[in-house]
Amino acid sequence: MPTKNNFNIPLDKFIDLALYDKEIGYYMNNNPFGKDGDFITAPNLSRLFSEMIAIWIIGFWENLGSPKNLNLVELGAGNGSMMKILIETFKKFPNFIKFCNIIIHEKSPKLIKIQKKELIQEKIIWVSDIKKIKNNPTIFIANEFFDSIAIKQFVKIDKLWFEKYVNIKNKKKPFFLNKKIDMKKFEKKIDYGISKDQNFIEYSLLGAKYLKKIANIIKKNNGGLLIIDYGYPEKKMKNTLKAISNHKYKNILKNIGKSDITYNINFYLFKRIIQKLGGLKNITTTQGDFLVKMGIKKRADIISRNKDFSKKADIYFRLKRLIDEKHMGNIFKVMFIKKQKNNFKLGF
Repeated sequence: MPTKNNFNIPLDKFIDLALYDKEIGYYMNNNPFGKDGDFITAPNLSRLFSEMIAIWIIGFWENLGSPKNLNLVELGAGNGSMMKILIETFKKFPNFIKFCNIIIHEKSPKLIKIQKKELIQEKIIWVSDIKKIKNNPTIFIANEFFDSIAIKQFVKIDKLWFEKYVNIKNKKKPFFLNKKIDMKKFEKKIDYGISKDQNFIEYSLLGAKYLKKIANIIKKNNGGLLIIDYGYPEKKMKNTLKAISNHKYKNILKNIGKSDITYNINFYLFKRIIQKLGGLKNITTTQGDFLVKMGIKKRADIISRNKDFSKKADIYFRLKRLIDEKHMGNIFKVMFIKKQKNNFKLGF
């Protein structure tokens, strides 16, 4: 929080305040998921999505040698709907579920309550720090997780770099301002050169920390990370910051704590960070291609058999939203991070 004499805070601190402050934070006081919330995620749209993820997880577990102690960690489980379908699917594979330690990493006490209610009969461990999970092979699932982590923004003006700040002296009328920054000093701090060939930068200190922590766990214990999120693959960064409330874009600086603040992942940047950490490799595809290769169309055909017209139409309408290029199929990307020598590529 700013001091009495300093009401200018970096953008990432402002986002963190707006999303996670105990009193006003969006995720601390709201259930934003589903048609009655502010946005719909893929697991809320169709159970087929979560079923495909479950099958992918089991396939990867078999690729790892079917270890008898496996950690499955969902990063930011929302309202618990994906985990619920994952577990329902896992129960059809008793050899898998008996060896699987199911873990949820969640920051919001409000969402933990919702998750525990949704998953009341299931054996799940909630952790606040992923470093505390046991040293077993670990599969991390991050569905729309990284886009909810606060970012910094930098802009280049006349060969000089500036960082975006927010002035919150008047809480009803906050405003953006730019402060000059020594980019070389910042790059030295993060041990990564992000400014080359860029005029604008979005970078999450916490997001990079998560990638580093997860990479270290994978390298030490084996496993992988599956990221599903909206984003773009180009090297050139752009301003993608936005606020969403009631399924509509809003002004980021208005009604603080009442809107989700999010951004599009730059998958080129993620790729570079992973390469720099060493010992790992990654592959990326679109959500549409991933789900089709996982067999989602065949699964839709199976569950729609003997259904009346309206139910069948609803199944295919939701499927189209998941895989069609004009909907979620292209803007959402799927990135798989694994050990260098691992050749598993189901869905890619």
